[in-house]
Amino acid sequence: MSALYPEIEPYDHGQLDTGDGNLIYWEACGNPAGRPALVLHGGPGSGCSTAARRYFDPDAYRIILFDQRNCGRSLPSAADPETDLSLNTTWHLVADIERLRAHLGIDSWLLFGNSWGSTLALAYAETHPERVAAIVLSGVTTTRRSEIDWLCRGMAPLFPEEWHRFRQVIPAGSQGRDEDIVAAYHRLLNDPDPETRFKAARDWHDWEAASILLADPQGRPRRWADPAYMLTRARIITHYFSNGAWLEDGQLLKNAARLIGSPGILLQGRLDIEAPLVTAWELARAWPQSELSILAHAAHSTANPDMSAAIVTATDRFRYFPQK
Repeated sequence: MSALYPEIEPYDHGQLDTGDGNLIYWEACGNPAGRPALVLHGGPGSGCSTAARRYFDPDAYRIILFDQRNCGRSLPSAADPETDLSLNTTWHLVADIERLRAHLGIDSWLLFGNSWGSTLALAYAETHPERVAAIVLSGVTTTRRSEIDWLCRGMAPLFPEEWHRFRQVIPAGSQGRDEDIVAAYHRLLNDPDPETRFKAARDWHDWEAASILLADPQGRPRRWADPAYMLTRARIITHYFSNGAWLEDGQLLKNAARLIGSPGILLQGRLDIEAPLVTAWELARAWPQSELSILAHAAHSTANPDMSAAIVTATDRFRYFPQK
């Protein structure tokens, strides 16, 4: 399998003004004359990482990364309780991607998305199929209600101790439905008291860590040690989950025919508990030009050597694929 490409630094970066009070941080790496590729990070709210630059041949690709609204280096930050998230929706992000494409003078590009990034990639590709040359997705999600329910409640039998702690935000006697938990955390993450907000952010990430630690020997992502990072990410996630990501339930699978004309590679870890294989399998069936690769020893994290190598192999395959 291919190894990650060497570490590189951006040759250009900036803050894109969306015109509604948001500034979107973007950066470009690799070959300025290379094939354009866009990285869509997970979360929502995780921000882009330097490791994602290394999934692409820097001689062949013009690699574009950006921090989605209110996270990473984009402003204002969701860590600030005064930051209004009402203008942070899936469709605002889709519009931001298109605005960034026009700003950079790109006609069409390869999309790479992991986890939530795969949901966003599909939403953008189904809205602007003429702008998408190819797609690589890992840890595939479409943010259906059933997927939110699984992440916030369905995993409970696998992690009873962690579930017991996670659901303490639900009043005694409640059934602890996923929407109750999301609503409760959303409320706590927007509480006026900073300690209440930070505790809710830690508790949310402790629950997510249960499945990560099961299959990822590297443990928690290093960024999770930063309280402000955890607050930003948890606040944005619960904002999205509370609103069903502003998607009609099952919308991205129902509209997969719009992807015809764009080849895709779907990479899914067999041990991925956060995003079970069924979603990638259903997407592959609905999108005939996609290819599903199941990695026997990988989970949800792209830090897994098998997963990162598979991502590099996939982007290498599209290096010289004809542009639209």
